[in-house]
This record gives sequence, structure tokens and C-alpha cells, in this order.
Amino acid sequence: MDFTYSQAIIIGFIQGITELFPISSLGHAILIPAWIGGSFRDFISDENEAYLLITIAMHLASSVALFLVFRKRWVRLISGSYRAITSRNYQSTPFRVLGYIVIATIPVGFLGLAFGDYFQSIFGKPQYSALFLVLNGLLLITAERLSRRDVAQELQDSDSEIDRRVSVKTAVAIGFGQSLALFAGISRFGVTMSAGLLRKLNHSVASDFAFLLSLPVIVGASIVKLPELFTTKANELLGQIFVGSIISFIATYISVTFLVRWFKTKTLYPFAVYCLVFGVLSFLRFT
Repeated sequence: MDFTYSQAIIIGFIQGITELFPISSLGHAILIPAWIGGSFRDFISDENEAYLLITIAMHLASSVALFLVFRKRWVRLISGSYRAITSRNYQSTPFRVLGYIVIATIPVGFLGLAFGDYFQSIFGKPQYSALFLVLNGLLLITAERLSRRDVAQELQDSDSEIDRRVSVKTAVAIGFGQSLALFAGISRFGVTMSAGLLRKLNHSVASDFAFLLSLPVIVGASIVKLPELFTTKANELLGQIFVGSIISFIATYISVTFLVRWFKTKTLYPFAVYCLVFGVLSFLRFT
């Protein structure tokens, strides 16, 4: 089946907007083509090589956009951790924060490698994605209702706040929480932030930590399948892959910038309502 530029633009836009919004990019990658129908739905459901290639490229584009938004933080964390190791100052804030990121990434990385393709083969259908999207909305609401009520608190020193409020136990809990995103319809960012809220982090720290955790997960998932981009088929689709990746990069950059500001003063409730409405409508449509 031919892969058109219009399909590349649509998929790139969906990927970029939904990757960091707490509404599940994978769930939308299944549901929106199913709603559109026709050849677009068949293109996605065929699980063909073209769709795999564009998905890998778009995730890489999203990771570049995410890094650019937080580039100063990552440079500070990595350089600070290097200095901590060379000076054996293992209590330094950058080293501890980077350690929490690594700890929280290990569970989802292991489970993703072990069961990711298996879960997608079983649950990667519109009706299941719709159901999990509803569950995602309920999770966001539950986390908000049980969370601390200092939403408007803005971080003065983000890394120090994470170091002060996050513990190894919290990082492990958030790491296993991320693994729920292996089910299409469960948002990785949403469940990560929800896990943080349920561990009594405030909104500022929970969202900030969730943003930092996004990069290694997205990059790791892309690297695993990176060799697929160096094939004859990839060369044939170079133009479409490039266009889709550019759209994904722009959409991701805009959405992340928006969300960083949003969670300084606002909650997950609007996203929860969206997930419930779209999930219920999709479930009724595809069952």
C-alpha cells in the first residue's frame, strides 16, 4: 500500500501533539485512523513496513524537540553528575536526580522489551484502545482527587525540589506506573504524573519529573528499532519520512512548551474529561 505525504502529515501531527499530552499517543495512533476509515485505517492495521518506519522517525523527532525544550536541564544534570562521580560527591543534586531518572526508567524499559510487542499484538485494536483510554481518564481523575492541593506552587529550583521530594521508593513506583502505558490508550506521561501525585508529590514536581522521564523512554524505544530506518524501503519513503518527522518535531515542541506552562497552575482534569468522552464514543463506535 502506498504511503502518501498527506498520511505522513496527519500521523506526524497526531504523534507530536499526543506524545506528551496525557491522552495516549499510541491510543490515538490506533483510534484516529480507525475513525477516518478507508485506506488510512487499512494502512495502520496492516502493520506494514512503511508505518513502522514513519513511527520510528517521528519518535526520534519528538525526542529531539523534547531535548531542545529541556536542553539546559539535561546539560546541567549530566555535567553535574560527571563532576559528582569524579569528585565522589554522590550526594550532589544532579547526581541524585539523574539516579532517580535511571531508576524510574529501568522497569518500563525491561517490561517494554519483554512484553511491548506482545501487548500491542493483543490489545492494539480500536475497541481495546478506547477502553484503556476511559481507564486513563479515570486514573487521571483519581490521582487529582487524592493529590496535594498546592497546584499553583511554581518551582524555584526544579532539580533541588525533585531531589528533596522524590525518593528511591517513589522513583520505583513511578517506573512501574509507566509500564501501564504498554497498553494502547494509557498515557505514559499521564500515568507517570498520576503516580507522582499518588506518591504525594505536588503538581509542579510531578509534572517536572514526568517531563524529564519522557526523554530516555522515547529515545530508548526508538533506538531498539533504529536499524529499521537503514533499509531499502526507508530510502524509498525518504521524502514522506522527512515531512512526517518535521511535522512531529514542530507539534511536539509546541505541545511541550504549552504543557510546561499549563501544569504550573492547572490540573489533569480537562485531559481526563477528554479521555472519558473520546474513549466512550470510540468504544461505542467500534464494539
